[in-house]
Amino acid sequence: MSQHKVHVEFPGRIVFVGFGSIGQGVLPLILRHIGTQAERITIVSADERGADVAVHFGVRFIKQAVTAENLRGLLEPLLSSGDFLINVSVDVSSCALIEFCHERGALYLDTCIEPWPGGYTDKSIPAARRTNYALRETALALRQGRENGPTAVLTHGANPGMVSHFVKQAMLNIAADTGVAAGNPQSRADWAALAHTLGIKVIHVAERDTQVSPVRKRPGEFVNTWSVDGFVSEGSQPCELGWGSHERHFPADGHRYDFGRGSSIYLSQPGAATKVRTWTPKAGHFHAFAITHGESISIADYLTVKSGDQVLYRPTAHYAYHPCDDAVLSVHELTGRNFVMQSEQRILMNEISSGGIDELGVLLAGHTRNAYWYGSQLSIDEARTLCPFNNATSLQVTVAVLSGVIWAMENPRQGIVEPDEMDFRRNLEICMPYLGPVVGEYTDWNPLTDRERLFPEDLDRSDPWQFKNIRVR
Repeated sequence: MSQHKVHVEFPGRIVFVGFGSIGQGVLPLILRHIGTQAERITIVSADERGADVAVHFGVRFIKQAVTAENLRGLLEPLLSSGDFLINVSVDVSSCALIEFCHERGALYLDTCIEPWPGGYTDKSIPAARRTNYALRETALALRQGRENGPTAVLTHGANPGMVSHFVKQAMLNIAADTGVAAGNPQSRADWAALAHTLGIKVIHVAERDTQVSPVRKRPGEFVNTWSVDGFVSEGSQPCELGWGSHERHFPADGHRYDFGRGSSIYLSQPGAATKVRTWTPKAGHFHAFAITHGESISIADYLTVKSGDQVLYRPTAHYAYHPCDDAVLSVHELTGRNFVMQSEQRILMNEISSGGIDELGVLLAGHTRNAYWYGSQLSIDEARTLCPFNNATSLQVTVAVLSGVIWAMENPRQGIVEPDEMDFRRNLEICMPYLGPVVGEYTDWNPLTDRERLFPEDLDRSDPWQFKNIRVR
């Protein structure tokens, strides 16, 4: 792996908590691009998935679930000041790990804010407290007294994570194309003012995965191109979206929060049962799942313009995800079973056929050029040539994990940070070689295109970019 650029030398130890498809795909990237050795890396995982990958690279593998009871006893011998914990697990509390790492003086990164088991689905917990919004509020509250502590990067995979960097680059591109003087935005206020000036009403994280295997989904099986546990967990949470200042039609099943920053709302139904209309360059327009994701909340919050307590501007932001076709069938079966998980799981990797892509980017809409998509169009064929133990979907995530880890190593005393607060140029510089074609494209499509061809609909034709028009009912 000596032909690959080493971005940073890291003398400390690295510990993975969890080692599913994302952990397995990150490991070779770390060994390529971070100055470390396999002997300084340890994997702690609840099951044996990926143990063969660890053996392949000569990395220590401990099969042991991390629980609230054993966290300290298990991790204290593995982590001390200057070390790094990469959390790519499910059912392990991110906040507990962040607090532990701060006490130990260790750096930290996760790809989503996870609760302990049951935190997403426990009906004894109010729905508002089972959301990513609530998890984020809890994590950000840990900043108090830890402002200059060891860096802990929240939610830095592809999405949430890299898409926040795409949003910033997309805004600069739109500004350049529309004659808006963007300058060199640095602060949250700068970026929010630019989004307001551009007139961006809606931000979709718009993704279409066309990877397919000749071994098709069987009844009672959940098939996906990345973590099944992770997808089912977030798909079972209430649908969440950043709620824009332009919105005129509050959803009948929508709820506001009585705590926190108030940048988002949630619906009283799961994200895996909520569909929206969106657009990507290759796929055109399609229906997608509005799965809850951290970027929906953090991007909307980051780009809010206020005068005192009054919100002057905020975009609506949410995920719009069409997974691979077998995952769509799996979701339909899951919802038909009233969210009782299928007994079999399969992650598509080596059996994926040639030709499919994961088209992942951000759609910024409502401005003078209507809508602009910016993102990655990575194919399975290119992913296989770029890095082992990855498909197109996982590589977009794993290289973003790599860039977040490198940024934290280069900025080790930043306390708790979100992707929107990081250097987007540095992160994209690291990610770009692994993303395939990265393109920006304008479109005339909007959510009213070709509507009412069969039946009348209740639409707001005065503003195509109302969520009322975007949501599929």
